Amino acid sequence: MHIDLPEKRYYGIGEVAKAFGVNTSLIRFWEKEFDVLKPKKNAKGNRKFTPEDIKNLKFIYHLVKERGFTLEGAKTHLKEEKKQALNNFEIISKLEDVKNQLIKIKQHL
Repeated sequence: MHIDLPEKRYYGIGEVAKAFGVNTSLIRFWEKEFDVLKPKKNAKGNRKFTPEDIKNLKFIYHLVKERGFTLEGAKTHLKEEKKQALNNFEIISKLEDVKNQLIKIKQHL
C-alpha cells in the first residue's frame, strides 16, 4: 500500500484517515487497541500523529487489511516479531516507493 502524505512533523487525524482511505473512527479505534500508537494531543484534544505513528499505522493496516490478521493476531505479531517484521515491512515499502518513482520517470521519457 502506498500512503501519500507530505513529510511533516505532525499529521491530523483527518489527513491520516484520508491517506489510508478509512474513517477517522477506525484510526481512533486502532489507537485504543494498539499501544504502539501514541499520538500527541493538543489543548483541544486534537490528535497529532508523528511520522513514527504513521509508520506503525502502515504496518497495522498491512497486517489487518492486507494480510487479514485479526486484531489479536496483529497485536501478537507486533509484540513477538515487531523489530524483524517492521524492518521487513519498511524494506518492502521503500522498494515499492522506488518502483513507483522509476515508473514515473519511465512515463516522462
